[in-house]
Amino acid sequence: MSEKRFVGNWESVNQHEVPKWYDDCKFGIFIHWGIYSVPAFAPHTWELGEVDSSEWFLDNPYAEWYYNSLNVGKGPTYEHHIKTYGKDFKYEDFIPMWKAENWNPEEWAKIFKEAGAQYVVLTTKHHDGFCLFPSKYTHFNSVEMGPKRDITGELTKAVRNEGIRMGLYYSGLIDWQFANDPIYEDADLFGTSSPTFAYADYSYNQMIELVDTYAPSVFWNDIGWPKQSEEAMPYFLAHYYNKVKEGVVNDRFNGRYYDFLTKEYKSGKADRTVKWEMCRGMGLSFGYNAYESDDMLISVPDLIALLVGTVANNGNLLLNIGPKADGTIPEEQVRRLKLLGAWLETNKDGIYGTRCSDRESEQLENGLELHYTQKAGNLNVFAIGLKEGENSFLIKGLHTHLRPFDKNVDMECADSPEGLRVTVKNYKEDMYALGMTTADR
Repeated sequence: MSEKRFVGNWESVNQHEVPKWYDDCKFGIFIHWGIYSVPAFAPHTWELGEVDSSEWFLDNPYAEWYYNSLNVGKGPTYEHHIKTYGKDFKYEDFIPMWKAENWNPEEWAKIFKEAGAQYVVLTTKHHDGFCLFPSKYTHFNSVEMGPKRDITGELTKAVRNEGIRMGLYYSGLIDWQFANDPIYEDADLFGTSSPTFAYADYSYNQMIELVDTYAPSVFWNDIGWPKQSEEAMPYFLAHYYNKVKEGVVNDRFNGRYYDFLTKEYKSGKADRTVKWEMCRGMGLSFGYNAYESDDMLISVPDLIALLVGTVANNGNLLLNIGPKADGTIPEEQVRRLKLLGAWLETNKDGIYGTRCSDRESEQLENGLELHYTQKAGNLNVFAIGLKEGENSFLIKGLHTHLRPFDKNVDMECADSPEGLRVTVKNYKEDMYALGMTTADR
């Protein structure tokens, strides 16, 4: 990208382009870690986008929304809290219990590296307002309270030492330390959240503080931007792009701006013509939910299928981890990350640095899914849903032979008038998805 300098108006910032690195990287790690990791509770209900918001907030499966779920005064989280901690136990009373005594940021970064992640996005301040960095605008932060550590600074250093880009999440619109009326439906997100000019200034100042202190490769704003300071938005964006030459932002800026679109579970937009990102937890929550057992988390085959389908259709996958309060990543999450990393190591040439193929994803009559990417003039094909042993399928309209990325696969290709007949003789279910390419191997 050119060394363009941006100025604080819409005409200037609208000229910003998605940097190549973000288009190339395909896979990142999201991290939700905070006070809510202590109670670590939410009902296991539904994915975002499956039900109307009036149902969602009463049975919210997001453990990081514990404060609001408690604040609505009814529902599974409220009942759990009263039974477990008592009605006089406030959310803020969890802070001394969040000690992060076993946290090792270097160990986290090594796990992310092994998983094949190319970028990381940390929640520096979620909706509860607790900051994971030493902000000069509040004492309500992890250096002065709770863990007594600069979580953002320490993790940023560890992640970058592994050669991974570091991004930061910030809850721009909601901060329950400023306005904490219960949120019952989507209309409340803007209707009751942080309505003051004081918060608008606070939010803007902390965003600038994060940019100037940590220079994040991704600035991931959540929910929206305070209406009271909406016209300050291009000033922030220009400052960020001038500070971080290859910086990129998401689309949660009141519908006025984006570098990439976001999908969250079943909510949001995916568009092959525009860069987008899928974010989700391994279960139904982002924050750690101790009541989500291993069998409630996404399976490894489904996780790999999600990655492949996302990448083939111009997206990145931002997969969330929810660490425990002590700073350890749950074993069931680590296992999935390592298996995904091993698959990526084998099939990386068909994922990283690729672009959409002219061939769109398709489902064959036998239920098999085919996804396509391209790079350097070569076509890559991923088959999902193969069974143990021998498989045969036709790729219509393709007349160029393919070679498997996995050298242990015994595969034959036969050209026919309809297309390419592929026969795989020794497929193993623990291969999860078969990657093939027209490139010389």
